[in-house]
Amino acid sequence: MEIDGIISAIVIGVVIGVLGRLVVPGRQRIGVLWTILVGIVAAFIGSWIASALDVADTDGVDWVEWLIQIGLAAVGVAALDRSRPRSGRRGRA
Repeated sequence: MEIDGIISAIVIGVVIGVLGRLVVPGRQRIGVLWTILVGIVAAFIGSWIASALDVADTDGVDWVEWLIQIGLAAVGVAALDRSRPRSGRRGRA
């Protein structure tokens, strides 16, 4: 992968991460960097899955590939959010 491919993967990962975060209802307690990392990983894995399903290279916009990537990012955001310890007040004794 060349440098322009890496830069485009990061940009696409940012977009995918933000869209994945928007799909998950409620407020997520993960930071921007985690959102970007989840998006980048989801973009790479989603591209691989789309290639395996032979839907990666279509005429026009690759909507199926984008939906796969956004779905993976939403799952990743939700999983990270659930793994974070909840802060705030605990129940009174």
